Amino acid sequence: MFCVLCLACRQKTSVSFLSRPDLPNLAYKKLKGKSPGVIFIPGYISNMNGTKALAIEEFCKSLGHAYIRFDYSGIGNSAGNLEECTVGRWRKDVLSIIDDLAEGPQILVGSSLGGWLMFHAAIARPQKVVALIGIATAVDGLVTQFNQLPIEVKKEVEMKGVWAMPSRYSEEGVYHIQYSFIKEAEHHCLLHSPIPVKCPVRLLHGMKDDIIPWHTSIQVADRVLSTDVDVILRKHSDHRMKEKADIQLLVYTIDDLIDKLSTVVN
Repeated sequence: MFCVLCLACRQKTSVSFLSRPDLPNLAYKKLKGKSPGVIFIPGYISNMNGTKALAIEEFCKSLGHAYIRFDYSGIGNSAGNLEECTVGRWRKDVLSIIDDLAEGPQILVGSSLGGWLMFHAAIARPQKVVALIGIATAVDGLVTQFNQLPIEVKKEVEMKGVWAMPSRYSEEGVYHIQYSFIKEAEHHCLLHSPIPVKCPVRLLHGMKDDIIPWHTSIQVADRVLSTDVDVILRKHSDHRMKEKADIQLLVYTIDDLIDKLSTVVN
């Protein structure tokens, strides 16, 4: 029986590194197993050792399915300078993991910013990405948040070159985001037109999310071309969705999609 509370006593697997010419090496942990495999794509400034990433690993291990979790360049154990990172560069990181490490069809699980990047991966690799699960999916997130600022604040950020974005998830209480990061991210926005993804999509969102409003998941569901799309709202969950009931919903959703995809394959 899978237990979401046994994460503290899990065996530590060693970190591996994906070498890439002209790009920073990526730290990852890979569990071999059955198809479809599962890949966890973390949120902004998050690493591969978070509650959700470890819970999915335990669940995949219990089912005997393949699983990969990794750190973006500039984050955690991966090489690279965070100040040089962009949404475009992290998109390349996700594609490197899919192209160079993943074998066969994959279910992508994206948290927050990772939910934005998973859609880009599904668009770029439609043959390999067979389902998406978004947790507090932040499609266009930072760009939308920046555009909602008062015009005088935006002008000040443009002049200083840095946006001190308030966040209770940062130790300092703010994230210092380069203005150039926001401008680069604009090139990767998806909500302005139909999203050409046709695989099953499941979007989990907490209605107490004070970072990415749950309405974002509704917008994404409306924009995506797939006809197999579910949005699941949890009334009392916040942005991180890391409580026991949130984790159980997540693993049930993965389990359901694995069953669905196995039935299609057979």
